[in-house]
Amino acid sequence: MRYSPQNAIPAPSVPISVIISARNEARNLTQNLPYILQQNYPDYEVVVINDCSSDNSDEVLQDIQREFAHLKVVTITEHVRFKTGKKFALTLGIKAAKNEHLLFTDADCKPATLNWITRMAAKFTGSTQIVLGYSPYTRTGNFLNPFIRFETLKTALNYLSAALSGNAYMGIGRNLAYTKSLFFGAKGFAAHMHVISGDDDLFVNQNSTPENTVIEIHPDTFIYTDAKTTLGGWFRQKKRHMGVGKLYKNIHRRALSFDAVSGFLFYVLFILCLVFKFEPLLAIGVVVFRLALQLIIYSKVFKRLACGDLVWSLPFFDMIYYIYLNVFGLIGTFIKTTRWK
Repeated sequence: MRYSPQNAIPAPSVPISVIISARNEARNLTQNLPYILQQNYPDYEVVVINDCSSDNSDEVLQDIQREFAHLKVVTITEHVRFKTGKKFALTLGIKAAKNEHLLFTDADCKPATLNWITRMAAKFTGSTQIVLGYSPYTRTGNFLNPFIRFETLKTALNYLSAALSGNAYMGIGRNLAYTKSLFFGAKGFAAHMHVISGDDDLFVNQNSTPENTVIEIHPDTFIYTDAKTTLGGWFRQKKRHMGVGKLYKNIHRRALSFDAVSGFLFYVLFILCLVFKFEPLLAIGVVVFRLALQLIIYSKVFKRLACGDLVWSLPFFDMIYYIYLNVFGLIGTFIKTTRWK
């Protein structure tokens, strides 16, 4: 991935509205929101949508609002016959935002530095309407953590590289920026309001062009969050995420399907060659060559994206990754998700 982030801190540019949708996130808001409200940027507001929370989020937000005047709170109350989702909450937050340029993250996320807004906002130049950021998971000792971080890294490499080549197909809502005029010009999330997910990747997929989309992956702009710690929690999260892939543009859906199926078949054929003793040395040689090539290509990129410790996991995680893509691709196709939290 050929990209050189600007090291010097850019001068403040456009006014920014940071938008966060939060449902029952009192603990995360207490921990992370003050840091976002203390960013080194002269002209910004933070809009938090308290989306039908049943915990003490309202009290937490009121306390924080007393200290930070640039915090705006939008409260949604649950209707007995009308169930809201994240897209509805974000739409209300966007309407409440006073600025044209919007920056999105989640309540359980924390920027790597106080220069997050500065560097993301600086990308809004010329015809730019969408800025794709990077959001790695925090490294922990949990047994699922290494693979979750690996999968997130591979996903980021794919969508960031695609954007650099002028063919952006998705973004991550934990670190994503776009303009209000683009949102309302595209009629918001109307085209995919019937699916629970997709407020980030489907919006980018349907509205990105080679001219209006850029990326920002300076370490100052990384947004960190904690990965799921149980198989059940991770399964529910990935099932929700993978369910929207079938709504991507045909060209993107075919490319992603080809990558998933070809990678999976590569390892299936390798195993079959070993089992049936069909040119086993040649098969091992091909796999070793592939992995060596990956190590050479990925080693620098992994370090740049705060995952240098995962380089030597490639020989094992690469195969697991392609199994995961195909399994969850099938699950996302046939199982409908009905809730976002």
